Amino acid sequence: MTDKEFAEIKRRFKPEKNNITKVRGCYVTPSKEMKSVFEIPVGILSDEQKDWLMKLMKKPISGSVGRNLMNIEFSADQVNEGEEHKLLSDIRESELENEELLTALYEKIISSFPIDGGYLILVAYDRYDVPSYSKNDEDLGDSTEMFRYMICAVCPIKMTKTALGFSTADNSFRNIGAEASVAAPEIGFMFPCFDDRSTNIYNAVFYTRSIKENYPDVVESLFGAKATMPASEQKEKFESLMSTAAPESCNIRFVESVHNMIKDMMTEHKESHDPEPLMFDKNDVRRVLTTCGAREQELEGFDERFKEDFGEAAVIPPRNIIDPGQFELKNSYVSIKVDPKFGFMVDTKIVDGVKYIMVRADEGVEVNGVNVRFDGEESTQEV
Repeated sequence: MTDKEFAEIKRRFKPEKNNITKVRGCYVTPSKEMKSVFEIPVGILSDEQKDWLMKLMKKPISGSVGRNLMNIEFSADQVNEGEEHKLLSDIRESELENEELLTALYEKIISSFPIDGGYLILVAYDRYDVPSYSKNDEDLGDSTEMFRYMICAVCPIKMTKTALGFSTADNSFRNIGAEASVAAPEIGFMFPCFDDRSTNIYNAVFYTRSIKENYPDVVESLFGAKATMPASEQKEKFESLMSTAAPESCNIRFVESVHNMIKDMMTEHKESHDPEPLMFDKNDVRRVLTTCGAREQELEGFDERFKEDFGEAAVIPPRNIIDPGQFELKNSYVSIKVDPKFGFMVDTKIVDGVKYIMVRADEGVEVNGVNVRFDGEESTQEV
């Protein structure tokens, strides 16, 4: 799914725009027991409650593909015979009316989701009469198909802290006790996908709030698939790959050049309005390193190292491997963050055999908010 297709489905999650009549779910205790199973009739909720619930349910299709959103592909065999695909398909076909199927889904999540504390599993079903649009995004007034999908959100239960409250009725202070609060989803999924604005039963989307965790056991349990590498790990692997692939070329100017080249490619892609997300494969990464100064003899073992770190046919979202708005230098005891456009003002030098990180200071320097002068600098204070 493209960003535009995700946005189209997310617009559904307003009370007046969707056909969600109920949300089914269960509460899971901290000891991993299914304590209660429930149904929430959306129609009886207040407007505020409906809005709150819809915000929770659309969260599993929020974020970025390859970062928070993982594309799950089912093989032809899985679609024809796989138990994971059959369960999801049957739940969708039942429109959440089959309690046995929902219980099987809950049990798959409970058995594989490693989180401390209790949580809610929420499941919704929607029918979207997909409108036809012109090339200029004008609604043509007719429908292309009925997109029927289910969405699941797994929301931790957090206890609020006790606090001191004030009663305006009798102008008195009182204690406000701790209460259980439903937090934003930690994981979730949508099935099937809305690819090319149409139903694609060969794909699902898995959501994770944290870019450091991909929940491989949950992905295996729900979809019979292997989870992709977490975004934070992709960044660490790429940083290691740069230093090992070009050990002689990997100085500060080389890293700065790689950062700026990838940043420029991201900007160009955004300005092109290409609906497909920008992805780098092995050849793209090699081309960036070569363009930025890595020597061919240094890159002799690059292909094998890339394969070991990411996989032979891996593709990497560039936003997972650089932060376009940050350029950082650090060692074990200091960290310097610089606006990338001023990266040229930072350098590394060896002076009298000692390594230094050097930052040009053309303007005033503050230490703990206090303007300081440089030793040897003439004082501008009048005598």
